[in-house]
Amino acid sequence: MNGPDDSRAATGETAISAALARLTRAVDRLEAAVDRRHDADRSVSGLEAQLQRLGDDRSELAAMLDTAEARAARLEDANREVSRRLVSAMESIRSVLEEHGG
Repeated sequence: MNGPDDSRAATGETAISAALARLTRAVDRLEAAVDRRHDADRSVSGLEAQLQRLGDDRSELAAMLDTAEARAARLEDANREVSRRLVSAMESIRSVLEEHGG
């Protein structure tokens, strides 16, 4: 019963087994590639969300800076006005003291 047909059948089974093994490896590689792509897509989505948050934070910080700069300008104006008034008051006091011999 070990004739030429048996040899061809064994060779055919070996070829099918080898082809099935190659197909299995190819499917495994494809699944791994899909997983990597899925992970990369999630990573990109995460980066986009983080970039959006950074942009929002930047806008908020810019608004806070504008507010702080405006406040600083108002304080500088108030400081100049107070200094002007103090100089005026000191000149008035000096004038009064000179008039009264002080």
